[in-house]
Amino acid sequence: MHDDTSLETNPTPEPRKRRKGIYILPNLFTLAALFGGFYAIVMAMNAQFDQAALGVFAAMVLDSLDGRVARMTNTQSAFGEQMDSLSDMVSFGAAPALIAYEWSLKGLGRWGWIAAFVYCACAALRLARFNVNTGVIDKRWFQGLPSPAAAALVAGFIWLMNEWGRRGGDVLYLSWQQITWITFGFTLYAGLSMVTNAPFYSFKDIQMKRSVPFAAIVLIALGIAVINIHPPTVLFGLFVIYGLSGYAVYLWRRAKGQQTSVISTSTDEPDERGLHR
Repeated sequence: MHDDTSLETNPTPEPRKRRKGIYILPNLFTLAALFGGFYAIVMAMNAQFDQAALGVFAAMVLDSLDGRVARMTNTQSAFGEQMDSLSDMVSFGAAPALIAYEWSLKGLGRWGWIAAFVYCACAALRLARFNVNTGVIDKRWFQGLPSPAAAALVAGFIWLMNEWGRRGGDVLYLSWQQITWITFGFTLYAGLSMVTNAPFYSFKDIQMKRSVPFAAIVLIALGIAVINIHPPTVLFGLFVIYGLSGYAVYLWRRAKGQQTSVISTSTDEPDERGLHR
């Protein structure tokens, strides 16, 4: 009889499973942006509204960097995408709504908190729609006003009014009650603009790695100098122009008979192309 044991082979050891982790660098920027939103909320609770507005603007800068850093270092991840959305909801959804409410909207009673909630809810809806439509949107355009720009409209207006001495007397011949209703209008406009289908330019087709003419660097330097003349006024003015640009593009395309939707390659269920014309 043959000895079967001679035919046995040692089983191949299973490869050790690689331990999953997260990329530190892009998520540090995301956490810093989240801190900016949290800082803005805390400052608003302490009636330091200038600092609250600066927290929102700092979160905007950091939020614009985390994605670029992830792409440049090839460290994109599903975790980072979800973390970024949650950070945006705090910094550009909850924070601006609470700042506006604490600054003046609470003086309008139920109308004040309704406006703040509408803004907050629209920010959540806008972020959810963005995540769902990522694969079918033309990357050059945003569908609706992006949440950082909406936050800049609200926080920028409050920052500007503070700089102009909004409680020390009339500002531009406006009473405090009139300023409060203007804040109400800005909050609703920014919130509802996030859930429209107007196309807002995304600036994502600008390649940072490409060489640019020398004149471009000069223009950037001039832009920085102009902003430093009076940051609240210049920044708020720029975001007002951007906040109107989407509707201008929408009306221009409609007048020319062009497609107004930024959804260009939708083939998944449900078919989105017929919903956003």
